[in-house]
This record gives sequence, structure tokens and C-alpha cells, in this order.
Amino acid sequence: MKLCYAMRRGVFYPGMQDQFGTMPEKEYRPGYLKLVKSYGFDGVELPTPGQGEIDSGKTRDFAQELKDAGLPPACVRAGGPIAHHTAGPEARGRLERAIKVAAELGASVVNTTFVTPATEANGKGAERRGEVVSQGSSRLANEADFVATATYLKAAGQMAADLGIDISVEVHQGSIADNSKTTLYLLDMVGLDNVGANPDLGNIYWHYDVPEESCDAAIVALAPRSKYWHCKNLRRVNIPELSLSRFIRVRLDEGDIDYRFAIAAMVDAGYDGYLAIEGVDTGDQLTHDARSATYVRQILSDIKQYA
Repeated sequence: MKLCYAMRRGVFYPGMQDQFGTMPEKEYRPGYLKLVKSYGFDGVELPTPGQGEIDSGKTRDFAQELKDAGLPPACVRAGGPIAHHTAGPEARGRLERAIKVAAELGASVVNTTFVTPATEANGKGAERRGEVVSQGSSRLANEADFVATATYLKAAGQMAADLGIDISVEVHQGSIADNSKTTLYLLDMVGLDNVGANPDLGNIYWHYDVPEESCDAAIVALAPRSKYWHCKNLRRVNIPELSLSRFIRVRLDEGDIDYRFAIAAMVDAGYDGYLAIEGVDTGDQLTHDARSATYVRQILSDIKQYA
């Protein structure tokens, strides 16, 4: 199993860039990348670039910078509800672009989600985190939603297969693939070997005020079908009087999700892809994520030694 850095906070002094899933500004990246590499990461996750970045060659230049640092692109991140009546065309275009970019840069997998736009931006369940309802969830979907999503996903999967790329469907709150059952149902409808799951247990855990399935059961069910794996950990604070939960994001060894169990389940299923540490999104992310990487390597060593 290889380690991928799916950074979620990119602030690195004196840089101030703090957008989701981005790295520090170019002039500050050399030292940043040396640190990340020293922590034992084998690659990085990149967002899907815009067409202008691709056409100008900026994407290729960035990928070469990463390769020179010993951190080649491992995954290209797409996302969006590909079957949605208004957001679908843009999401499908992003997914196709991600597949082409992954092939060009040498990344092995494209990760995507199907998070649906909230129908009521300020309504109940719009946050899709810690409430009793979730807008866009599988509970609110119908069979037609699954059929349409599977149809578009299969076309993308066939395109990816021709280029030697895998697609991972991230189990994500606010989407029809928000637990192990619905994710496997969708994958079975697609029926392609190169289209599998990203069993992001954190997304299952913080979806509702009370998790609808245990992380242990979810990872056992999804491990044999996994193509990529986002890992983050959380501490849950439940407020039953309000039917509400709130979550504190912590290192992989500190939260409520048992990653010793989860990693063992993935190893037992024969998974040899990337374990991508999403990590913390506040504070000194590099120190926290380095400790998470050390924790993962220790578990892998324990499994090998004591299995």
C-alpha cells in the first residue's frame, strides 16, 4: 500500500494560500515538497485543472515539478452530479477532463463524487453533515437517479479503461453513493472492472447525526471493490436534544474511526493502491499529517509481522 498526500490545507510560511486541496504558492513549494517527501509520501492528489491551465501547459509544468520532487501525481480529483439536470453537463466535462489529464500526467486513478447541489441552500440538511436529513442523499434518490448516474459513469469508465485509468467513486455525504450499500449497487450497475470505490469512512461517519452504518462494516464491504482510499479521522460530539452532531477533525490515530481495523481489512482484501491522507484542515497540518503517515506505516508493519 502506497501513501498519497491529499492535502487539505496548503498554508506554508510565508505563503498564505488556504483553499481546499491546494498547495502553497509556487515560490514557496520547494521547501514544502521536500518536507512532504521526507514524511514518506509516495505521491500527491491533484484537483482537475481548468481547460485554460491545460492548454497553456501549466498542468504539465506543475506535474514535472512534482515528479522532480519525488511526489508524482497519484490521483486527479473530479466531482459533481453527472446525471443532474443542470449541474450534470459541467460535472461530466470535469470528469472527462480529469481522465485525460490523469493519463497525460501518469496518475493511475481519477477520484470522483456525485454530491448534488442543495435544493434549499439554507434549509434543513443543506450542510450534509451531522443532521437527521441530508439533501442529495441516497435516502432521497429514486431508481432513475441511479440508472442515469450509472449510464454516464459507465461511459466515463470505458473512456478511462482505454487510457489505462481507474475511476474511484468516493463514498460521500449528499450523494447517492453515501454508504456501502448504495455504492456497491451503483458499481454493480456500471459493471466495469476499472470502476470501483473510495471507501471514505469519514464521510460515512459525519453524514448524519447518528451514523447509518458502522465504519467497520462499511470497510469490510467496500474493501474488495476499492480503487483509491481517502483517510481522515474525526471525534463526534452528539447533541441528542437537538438531533445534531458536530465533528472535530483529528489525526488518524486520535479519532473515533479504528484505522487499525480498516487498514487490516483493506490488506486482507488485497488492496495495493494508494492510501490518501486527507489530514487536518486547521493548525499545523504538516506535523499532524506526518504523524498520521507514521501511524499508517506502523500498522502496515504490525500486520506484516503479526498476521
